[in-house]
Amino acid sequence: MDWSNFEFLNPEFFWLFALIPILIVWYVLMRNKNSANLTIPSVKGFKAEQSWLPKLKPILYVLRLLAFSLLIVALARPRNVAVSKKTKTNKGIDIVMAIDVSASMMAKDLKPNRLEALKNVATDFVNQRPNDRIGIVVYAGESFTQTPITSDKGIVKRTISDIKWGQLEGGTAIGMGLGSAVNRLKESKAKSKVIILLTDGVNNSGFIDPKTATELATELEIKVYTIGIGTNGMADFPVNINPQTGQLIFRKQQVEIDEDLLKYIAEQTDGKYFRATDNTKLKEIYDEINKLEKTKIEEFKYYNYEEKYRLLVLIALGLLVLEYTLKNTIFKSFI
Repeated sequence: MDWSNFEFLNPEFFWLFALIPILIVWYVLMRNKNSANLTIPSVKGFKAEQSWLPKLKPILYVLRLLAFSLLIVALARPRNVAVSKKTKTNKGIDIVMAIDVSASMMAKDLKPNRLEALKNVATDFVNQRPNDRIGIVVYAGESFTQTPITSDKGIVKRTISDIKWGQLEGGTAIGMGLGSAVNRLKESKAKSKVIILLTDGVNNSGFIDPKTATELATELEIKVYTIGIGTNGMADFPVNINPQTGQLIFRKQQVEIDEDLLKYIAEQTDGKYFRATDNTKLKEIYDEINKLEKTKIEEFKYYNYEEKYRLLVLIALGLLVLEYTLKNTIFKSFI
């Protein structure tokens, strides 16, 4: 028996056990009065025979007390409780991460660079959203959907791991990145739709105006969290590729992020703007978004009760029947 699932529904009946000592004392005091006595002047004319039955007479009272005790335990309703749980997500969230993959994402103000720092944090974020669907959009001078919205977190994490700079033509088309993310969510039936838009620059290409994409997000009730990634001041930016080694050549340049645009997008869609100036801050931002966008989960518990009192009642009745039978058969001559 699993005692961790065992309980007494009415344990207050155990107070009746306080009567047991009183009943024992009462039996001892009344024992002689319950036996018939015959007084004669002499027993010389009688043949003396020793019998063990009178000594066993108290067993009848013991049977009655045992029956009484079992009935007390039965009244306390012993039972096993089997609990099964079922969870239901009653408010799912569809999330699209729109990620800037322009060459500037290789800047080294975050370690080892902006893109790799983002990939690590984004993967952790996905791990913390087991009940939501997530999609990935990447953009630079143009944009495309890397992974449609899916509940398969393995696919999402592999997609994030495979993101590389240079996938798209140069530039930073924030409007197109946001527009593609909105397009992914426009048919969503989720009760909450969220875009996490990350960039490290200024909108300088693409044929979709960021404010137009923002209006579409607002109409579709899509909340947009915007993240500007990059330190304040100067940072090592890739400016060219070494033709002999194929490695990037870096040079110190001023970090420029269109914070006014990102704040506008967030405000118009009831989202929030964040600035990630280092690895720690970037992680804190995704942790905060994770806390802000909580999926409501309803847990149902099903209880199955296995009552144990019936067997105790049957045993108690059996003891009382046994007492009655012994009292009127074997011990009849001594009672």
